[in-house]
Amino acid sequence: MYNDEKILLVDDEAGLLHLLKITLEKERYHNITCAMTGAQALEIIKQNTYDLILLDVMLPDFSGFDLCSEIRKYTFAPIIFLTACGSDFDKLTGLALGGDDYITKPFNPLEVMARIKAILRRQKHYTTTQTIESNQPQLFDFGIFQLNPATATLVVNNQEVECTAKEFDLLCFFCNNPNHVFTTTQIYEAVWDTLGLGDDKTVTMHISKLRKKLGDDPKTPKLLITLRGIGYKFNPPKKEHLI
Repeated sequence: MYNDEKILLVDDEAGLLHLLKITLEKERYHNITCAMTGAQALEIIKQNTYDLILLDVMLPDFSGFDLCSEIRKYTFAPIIFLTACGSDFDKLTGLALGGDDYITKPFNPLEVMARIKAILRRQKHYTTTQTIESNQPQLFDFGIFQLNPATATLVVNNQEVECTAKEFDLLCFFCNNPNHVFTTTQIYEAVWDTLGLGDDKTVTMHISKLRKKLGDDPKTPKLLITLRGIGYKFNPPKKEHLI
């Protein structure tokens, strides 16, 4: 049985594209599209929908970071950066611009495959859970903001706010577990669905972005609380209503 998820690979190295394509095909992912320039990738994205995008940072015509910002105008499909730029600054930049994960070259193709499977599995889990639990959408209403997992929408102070796939997953996790304390490792394993492949900076950056979108003061947060040396917890402003 083949996997029907659509994956876009964007890299200017033909050999690397071939390696990734073979690795994916061995795992029965056959709905794969390749692009070697940013312009080509953007045209493809405008005309098609994808479940996942692997994006090189150093393209001949685009910075992958700039391209990510353009891509986010058309899709919120998860983006995994593939790049030789391995500094913390580059990683945080990629995550801040809408990336969901970041892998540094040279890499083990099996690690890339593990991360792809984790992200796609998480998406499928939400879809399946929503279908099984109820025919009616479940809406988390916390007064200040409303989160609808069924329609993947976040409304803050009556204004719809755009989120990346991983930001939305993280907020869903907190809304489903209010007042519970989690370490960064527990959060990473639950939301990224991957063991031992993440670090504290990934979780910290996504929480920082969520705070901004929720209007939660990063200096004195009242919703997403940092417990120094322990982890994080979501402090709901009022008892949630499930509609």
